Amino acid sequence: MAFHGVLPHRQPLFQPAPRRDIGVNDTHAWRLNPAHRHVYDKLQLALAQGLRAAACGVDPLSVGIQTATPLFVKPITNLLGMSLNAQATTAGDLASGRTQVAPGCFWSEYLVGDHTSTDCLVLAGKVLWLAHTQGATDKDKQRPIYWHIGVRLPALEPLLTVFVETQLPGYTGLCNVEMIGGKVIEMHLRGSNGFFDFYGAHFVPAWVELVDKRVWQGLEAVREGYVYSLFGEGRLPADYADIAAVHGVKIVPDTVTLDRIAVLYADTLDAAQQVARLVAL
Repeated sequence: MAFHGVLPHRQPLFQPAPRRDIGVNDTHAWRLNPAHRHVYDKLQLALAQGLRAAACGVDPLSVGIQTATPLFVKPITNLLGMSLNAQATTAGDLASGRTQVAPGCFWSEYLVGDHTSTDCLVLAGKVLWLAHTQGATDKDKQRPIYWHIGVRLPALEPLLTVFVETQLPGYTGLCNVEMIGGKVIEMHLRGSNGFFDFYGAHFVPAWVELVDKRVWQGLEAVREGYVYSLFGEGRLPADYADIAAVHGVKIVPDTVTLDRIAVLYADTLDAAQQVARLVAL
């Protein structure tokens, strides 16, 4: 048995190997968790929270939504990139056809507020541990430019706990919940792999022990840091690693996301921004 979906350069982080199969990306997590894969249906997540939402094709005006009301359109399920084809619009533009949407999308009320991402370790449907991350208000195609790791969000924890335990009865393992303004927008049956560097040396062993043995001995608090995305279609200079090291930053070229050049891991936002300016060509 093994972790499934680990990128080659991340292999050293995923130790020890589990005795059970664990998916670390959405395609493998969906495949390996048939009893809980319903959480990838973003329309059902919206409806479960009482949000106004429906599959595209249902006229929002026909259900009493006003023409000028802002809406968000995105795929109901998309394991190859959950935010791909997402766009903001209004009820009037959607109803009139001025907003073009791809097949398989839904609309929901437009949410505002803090964009957060929380990894949760869960045992038999009960939340044991949470690691919070907050997204920047500066965005590229609705994606935060950076994430602040290790933030404290005590007000969200009761909401998160109830929602996870309602949606994932009997589940054991890691899951991730993204929220905007305290409302869930996505769930994943895996963690935010790009944030694991800040979770400490005991995180992966504790996760594996939880899944393999159903044993939980606790974890230290997550240290603060920043994961900064260098979006665009350029390239890195040959000495990018040396430039980053001077500022105490680790930089990893992104060979998967088409419009992201690299990901930077830094203890401070200032260090990440300095390196981003220096390596952007």
